[in-house]
Amino acid sequence: MANIRTRDRDALLQALRAGVVPRIGQHLIQVGRSRELAALIADVQRISEGSAVFRLIVGEYGSGKTFFMNLVRAIALEKKLVVATADLNPDRRLYASGGQARSLFAELMRNLATRSKSEGALSAIVERFVSEVGSETASGSGDTGAAERLIQRRLQPLSELVGGYDFIAVIQAYWRGFESGDDALKMNAIRWLRGEFATKTEAREALRIRTIIDDASVYDYLKLLARFVRLAGYSGLLVCLDELVNLYKLANTQARNANYEQILRILNDVLQNPPEGFGILLGGTPEFLLDTRRGLYGYPALQSRLAENTFAQGGLADFTGPVLRLGSLSQEEFFVLLQKIREVYAAGAPAQPALPDEALTAFMAHCAQKLGEGYFRTPRTTITSFVNLLAILEQNPSERWQSHVQALDVQPDVPPSTEVVEETTESGGANLSSPAKPPSDEFATFKL
Repeated sequence: MANIRTRDRDALLQALRAGVVPRIGQHLIQVGRSRELAALIADVQRISEGSAVFRLIVGEYGSGKTFFMNLVRAIALEKKLVVATADLNPDRRLYASGGQARSLFAELMRNLATRSKSEGALSAIVERFVSEVGSETASGSGDTGAAERLIQRRLQPLSELVGGYDFIAVIQAYWRGFESGDDALKMNAIRWLRGEFATKTEAREALRIRTIIDDASVYDYLKLLARFVRLAGYSGLLVCLDELVNLYKLANTQARNANYEQILRILNDVLQNPPEGFGILLGGTPEFLLDTRRGLYGYPALQSRLAENTFAQGGLADFTGPVLRLGSLSQEEFFVLLQKIREVYAAGAPAQPALPDEALTAFMAHCAQKLGEGYFRTPRTTITSFVNLLAILEQNPSERWQSHVQALDVQPDVPPSTEVVEETTESGGANLSSPAKPPSDEFATFKL
């Protein structure tokens, strides 16, 4: 492993120790899933060439689904895509009438990232566009309206899309603020683009624009943004939405189906009328996909479009469909993962590692006794325990690893409940729903 920057090492280890997915340095500990990753790299290339991509990433809780999506995010940024990320929760949905969809859009804009700016990149993208326009007109005749007319011409393709004219007017307003030094006008334009105006009256007073980004127009403006970032010199837009299981948890049947209808709309759009330079990754659990009562498979139009290739059996896999299922790590892959974490902890130069390979084998055997196969199939807490062990041995070099491995208390990674106590039906009645019982782990002895 090449020398690792201290910043990447510290950020990666701190995230692993806290049990959260690291945002940088994922490539340093990536193991397995090479075919899945190759499929998503091809998707990133398609987006950069102006096509559109829809992917549903399905994986068990704790199996590395979010890690995988963050790795794809990092690759997309290196390929000059703009990436927007957000987790769904009760206050952030794909479709709503009470501001939850607009809240999701605002979160995506807050997390908008480019290769040079890890978040909050919307202002930088808009400024890059208007600066280039300004530089082209700076040596002209001094006509103050020349830049606005050039912006109008450059953004003319956006007028073909829903909301395009207002989007162009907001960019022109930003240019006026940029040219005159009016920071308030610039900020109002960015606030509009972030979906932060709650009423049309606010937008009219601030920008003389009579519309806002609301719950019903979120997807339309994501498509506009994808086209705009390409005009600003980037390769396209990738939207990453995780924790879609929160849609599965919605108690109200109509609200849940409305969100599934929005997913269907996006999927149909990508397949039939591909938005230019646009990709969307949705992360969810198998229950979210397969449950025929509350999951996507309970919505017939989605089930037919997301069904698995019937020929993908007996070890065969198809990575070209809209659903990409992440398999669990094998024991051998988990062993390699521990080796990589050990190397990262040693800052990439493990001349005398704190833990020899036999210690890794003993650690895995101990975890197998405590947790069964869950220790490597859903390894979040197992990895946290391993990093904690490395920290103890680093700070106490006289300690022997054998005593600490045997005394290690590894906790199972328990997924959050997906139970809906009362589910309101479309007819106004209610029915009780019980959560599916998780399969019991089979305890296994580790062999390398």
